[in-house]
Amino acid sequence: MPAHTTHVTQAAAVTPAEAVAPAEAVAPAEAVAPLLRGIAVLRRLTEASDGTLSLSALEKTTGLARSTVDRLTGTLARMGYVRLDGRDVTLAPRLMELGNAYLAALRLPDLLSARADALADELDESVSLAVGDRDGIRFIHQATRRRAMSLSFRIGDLLPAERTAPGPLFATEWTAPDWDHWRQRRTTDPQDHAFPAVPPRQNPTPDEDFTLRTSAAATDDYALDDQLIEPGLVAVSVPVRDPGTGRLACVASVVSHTSRHTAPELRTALLPRLRAAVTAMEDDLRTSSPPAPGPPRAGLATWTGASKQELGREFVESLARGLTVLTAFGEGRSALTLTQVAKATGLARATARRALITLTHAGLVTPAPDATFTLTPRVLSLGFPPLSRTSLPEIAQPHLTALADRVHESTSLAVLSASGDEIQYTARASAPHVLSARVTLGTRLPAQSTALGRVLLASPDTRARGYALVDEELEAGLRAVAVPVRDRTGAVVAALNVAMHAARRTTAACETEILPELSRTAGDIEADLRVAGRFVHVPPT
Repeated sequence: MPAHTTHVTQAAAVTPAEAVAPAEAVAPAEAVAPLLRGIAVLRRLTEASDGTLSLSALEKTTGLARSTVDRLTGTLARMGYVRLDGRDVTLAPRLMELGNAYLAALRLPDLLSARADALADELDESVSLAVGDRDGIRFIHQATRRRAMSLSFRIGDLLPAERTAPGPLFATEWTAPDWDHWRQRRTTDPQDHAFPAVPPRQNPTPDEDFTLRTSAAATDDYALDDQLIEPGLVAVSVPVRDPGTGRLACVASVVSHTSRHTAPELRTALLPRLRAAVTAMEDDLRTSSPPAPGPPRAGLATWTGASKQELGREFVESLARGLTVLTAFGEGRSALTLTQVAKATGLARATARRALITLTHAGLVTPAPDATFTLTPRVLSLGFPPLSRTSLPEIAQPHLTALADRVHESTSLAVLSASGDEIQYTARASAPHVLSARVTLGTRLPAQSTALGRVLLASPDTRARGYALVDEELEAGLRAVAVPVRDRTGAVVAALNVAMHAARRTTAACETEILPELSRTAGDIEADLRVAGRFVHVPPT
């Protein structure tokens, strides 16, 4: 085997026998209880339709005392993983760094997503990549077509293996205990309530149906889903194999609906092109160079300690430290020893050990025979599915609201129209003035006449200064200053402004009082955007 061959399978999948959910087993004596409780809170928020629950709902769904819920959510808010808005708790984009750690360690999205996207463009159909997760399959990439009838599955969504096309392919590698686990789950959860991404099962099929499909998949090296999830949805799947081991690295699927293709038509018309794309994917895995390990985030243990000193008992340090362990993994750091985890996080070895024991019990980490640990696909269950559909205006809105509260002026986010001649307002926050800049979302204005537009057009003066100030050019009495918002590549994707009546601040005051706050807010939005956009396309509107 060539030295540069990429290994991905061992970090990719967790079979049913390798991990047991906390509800199914007694926690080890050394498990960190606050960490398990914090994970439960994040999972309940993930299962909510929009990633938001009230504090009382979290108290009810987790079974935890209200004081415990308050302390856990306060700690998660301090970490930037949730946002507290009155009595509501909402998942925040920064939480995606946990799922990003798994996806970066896995490498498959980085290596194969371009092939999946190209195939989706070629076929004009949705294409997905999935890995096995116990007795289910979990998506790691989605290239979805935008149509009136389109898929609602998200990166991180978990589906029952027997109701999918990838499932039989993963089941070809199951052991006898894995099959026993699957049968037990089918008995205890016949309607698939443990899989909120799919509609409840209406007509359960016999276990033999899935075993027969698995046998066929082993022979044919592909599998079909003929409306198993819901009427009209069909898919064909082909395994992508690790060139070093021959085992499944992931499964690539083409998904359509019966008004476009029947399941047999998928097999005859699209399967050959899917196989060709998978061959190219496997070539990419074979020829890719090993990644250079990037530096883990520094100072995490110091930060958690400082937060504990500042907030006292309201900050649950053991929760913060436990989640910090997940961020030790990443590109070039897919398998780490206890010593390496402790060094990467700055945690004491004993603290890192208890965190790994707890995360293993929670199914987020799996130990290997060589005394290393790897992340499992279930890390994506911590907020990734709902957050993977977050748009730029949704990321920016809480930051705009905070900015408007600080400077007591209206603030807006805008993007450039396709023609390049106009700006379109996509998010805003108002200030409590009788006379203030009021713009309806979706409004378009000439780009050249606005501070937002001049930032987006990036004229040489504006580019050198890093901001634009427009004084009563669009309308008498209206003064505005704007700065760019950049994505993780450095490209300007939006502009952010503060607008006010000219009588309230001079142009000099705009530069000395407003501009620093505006730049700070743009930086906060960009920080969230860097995390959210690592493996997901963030829509600008």
